[in-house]
Amino acid sequence: MAVPVWIWIVFIFAVGCCVGSFLNVVIYRMPRDLSLVKPGSACPACHKPIRFYDNIPLVSWLVLHGKCRYCKSPISPRYFVIELFAGLLFIGVFVFYFVVGLRHFEIDSQTGMDLFFKGGWLVYLVHIILLAAFLAASAIDLELWIIPLAICWFVTGVGLVSSTIAVYIIDPRVIKHYDLFPVASAGSAALAAGAGLGLVLSLLLLHTGLIKRSYLSDETQEPGLDSKDSSDREESGVGEPDFNHRIEMLKELVFLLPVIICSVAAWYILRKNVFVMDWWLGFSQIPAVRGFLGSLWGFFIGGAVVWAARIFGTFAFAKEAMGLGDVYMMAAAGTVIGPIFVLIAFFIAPFFGLAWAAYQMLSKKTRQIPYGPFLSLAILVVMISHDQVLNYLQFILFR
Repeated sequence: MAVPVWIWIVFIFAVGCCVGSFLNVVIYRMPRDLSLVKPGSACPACHKPIRFYDNIPLVSWLVLHGKCRYCKSPISPRYFVIELFAGLLFIGVFVFYFVVGLRHFEIDSQTGMDLFFKGGWLVYLVHIILLAAFLAASAIDLELWIIPLAICWFVTGVGLVSSTIAVYIIDPRVIKHYDLFPVASAGSAALAAGAGLGLVLSLLLLHTGLIKRSYLSDETQEPGLDSKDSSDREESGVGEPDFNHRIEMLKELVFLLPVIICSVAAWYILRKNVFVMDWWLGFSQIPAVRGFLGSLWGFFIGGAVVWAARIFGTFAFAKEAMGLGDVYMMAAAGTVIGPIFVLIAFFIAPFFGLAWAAYQMLSKKTRQIPYGPFLSLAILVVMISHDQVLNYLQFILFR
């Protein structure tokens, strides 16, 4: 007898709340460079370990009335909110994909839970990992105005691996037809491979000191860009040396030059050399290779559009326009949702910013918030409305 869908929804909600509980650990510990594993959860005020029965998602916070059992110190409502939001996020994506059918990706003409078990689970898993990770990144960004780059690199790894192995779980023709994972054409595959080679070259030049890091403090000789987002340091209250922002952007342009040059060179060689083109057409369209390079191209497009806004905005206003954390966030998203949809998400995000500005005008409040949450919301909207956006693009292109 098949398990009723409502039981699956309850189960997934519970799993989501448990993941939300872990995200609270990430939100508190990661920006403070603390281990996510040890020690166990403890009250920040009295430092007494929290028992397992006081660590049940949602329930324990309500039972304890938002206070520590021992010292009665208040426990931030954020813990409850993140757990609840994660649970709703888990069931929301599940319902949209497999109950309502807002996202179509028929596999062997299956629907509902049959679709989930025939390979839809991989799409769901990758998408929910991205959204959960960005929920944690957004919460950290809201509190501290930083985005730990480890979160972005984790999502990037998930995107690259999943796009590569998906062809062994779902028919590659289904993946391409329904745009389940990024897929590269021969041309975009060449651009991605060239850009990847250029990135390796840039990192080597950076490591050897032949090119300089941006925003490198003379006092510490360690750039804050390596582990955290550097955006909006003034708003966050974190002190920094008196940088000439335009010069710092020139350093970043120098870093990007090998990526751009190698990418264009790869595309040029492909177009001009018949032998290379014939070989590349065969190799790049191997399903696993096509998936990996499609995800890699999404990485570069997602990062490029934000980095361009960062560089040109900084040149225009002589102030750091966007943080590198936003660059890495959109690059990571591109590995999962692909180059076209990450571009669309980037242009949707400002509307959330405008809505927030309108709310502030009406409520007469002036609190600024970082851009990471707006980008995350835009990515969620694009993922849920994927098919509608795809149909509209096809209508525009082929009408």
